[in-house]
Amino acid sequence: MNLEQYLPILLFILVGIGVGIVPQALGYILGSRRPDAAKDSPYECGFEAFEDARMKFDVRYYLVAILFILFDLEIAFLFPWGAALKDVGVVGFWAVMVFLGILVVGFIYEWKKGALDWE
Repeated sequence: MNLEQYLPILLFILVGIGVGIVPQALGYILGSRRPDAAKDSPYECGFEAFEDARMKFDVRYYLVAILFILFDLEIAFLFPWGAALKDVGVVGFWAVMVFLGILVVGFIYEWKKGALDWE
């Protein structure tokens, strides 16, 4: 068994550990430690926390968040297509038009159902 083959993997692991640990260690060693009441106070969106951290959120919050992630990820698929538009030709163009059509129909459906209304 030739251990020289594992040298790049070992270097990769060491560099990864170094990138993860060295900045934290430097911050701990070189950072100032002057706590005061303002720094130790809980911070939540610019005002004091007024309820328990385990309070329940409205379901609409999660629905809007999931819809944002869904459409954001779907739109991210358009970037590679745009970069390779000359290579995919007419078939690729119409495939993406079908994809966008399905996305628009889904968006209109969610809009009509009131999934995007916050009130």
